[in-house]
Amino acid sequence: MNTNVRIHRYWRPFLVAALLLLASPWSVRAETVRLGSPRAVRALNPGTAGAVVLAELPYVFSNPWSLAFLPDGRVLVTEREGRLLLVDGASSVPVAGLPKVAPAGQGGLLDIALHPRFAGNRFVYFSFAEPGAGGASTAVYRARLEEGPGAAPALVEGRVIWRASRKTGAGVHFGSRLAFDAAGYLFVTTGERGDGKRARDPADGQGKVIRLRDDGSVPADNPFAGGPGDAPAVWSLGHRNAQGLAINPADGLPWLTEHGPKGGDEVNVVFRGADYGWDLVTYGVAYSGAKVGVGATAPGVTDPILHWTPSIAPSGLAFYAGDAFPHWNGSLLAGSLAGQKLVRLVLDGRRVTSEEVLLDGDIGRIRDVRVGPDGLVYLLSDGPAGKLWRLQPRP
Repeated sequence: MNTNVRIHRYWRPFLVAALLLLASPWSVRAETVRLGSPRAVRALNPGTAGAVVLAELPYVFSNPWSLAFLPDGRVLVTEREGRLLLVDGASSVPVAGLPKVAPAGQGGLLDIALHPRFAGNRFVYFSFAEPGAGGASTAVYRARLEEGPGAAPALVEGRVIWRASRKTGAGVHFGSRLAFDAAGYLFVTTGERGDGKRARDPADGQGKVIRLRDDGSVPADNPFAGGPGDAPAVWSLGHRNAQGLAINPADGLPWLTEHGPKGGDEVNVVFRGADYGWDLVTYGVAYSGAKVGVGATAPGVTDPILHWTPSIAPSGLAFYAGDAFPHWNGSLLAGSLAGQKLVRLVLDGRRVTSEEVLLDGDIGRIRDVRVGPDGLVYLLSDGPAGKLWRLQPRP
């Protein structure tokens, strides 16, 4: 018997399986990120993680809001005024094909997310403030990223797959973050547009967590399916202005951070049909100092697992999983705007056991927090000259 043939036949099923796995769009991920050379700013010494270096990457963005890592290691960055940049190495190029946005106040182009099978279908999702009759509302746009030899990158086949139906002229509280869960459902956070009475009305899409299929259709098991207005898409209600959203790999549930008024910023685990109480309850007070609602809690309202009083103005949110900082695995990383902090929350199930401030004023207002495919932590600082930063282990 030919031994070489015998071995070949024995390994053939395993080789085929390995090739199929490598070809799967779910498995195509870069272990590095194709960015320009960072400049080490200084070393940090978080108590539970060992030495960490804060590095500045060589880019300046105009009011950046979010970023997403492409499978080949390049990065997409949204700017609130309505621009999308494709960052590759030390250069960045604009991507055409975005919808018209309303960039006034807190509105504009907001979050970005890739389809879980992006490597195969090239779908990119955006949340944004959509202008229209009466003002603006939060909306979600899906398009396919097209690239070709010698051609500038562009979004094609774009369409709005969901919008909050009632537009108003207020310039505040659009949300908005996007996240896909393991089953492929898309979760969207929306703010209540500065009108607390909208947050607990299921027929109003603002002040909610929205749950959609990847094409924008509404799952039949949504809690208010069949209801009027925006109700079919609503997953949870009573949110003031959630600007942090991440899926917990330990339990598969969406977790979010949302802005309170003066105090009372919250970390919430998002359950189907749950009411989080704004503006009936809050741990904060109105900016005038007046009491809001009935107090901190009420029957039928789901309480936060953590609140920050005084406020830190939480924004980007990510669960850490990677080899670069093994002591952080399972932790929740929360950025903040007014507080200018990066906070690591240590979890035991759905309970926060400790809180560690990793950055405090070091890079200014932190708009987004992402864990890269290389296991390093990437941050976008907010403002007209916003920057991209990285946390990496000290050599």
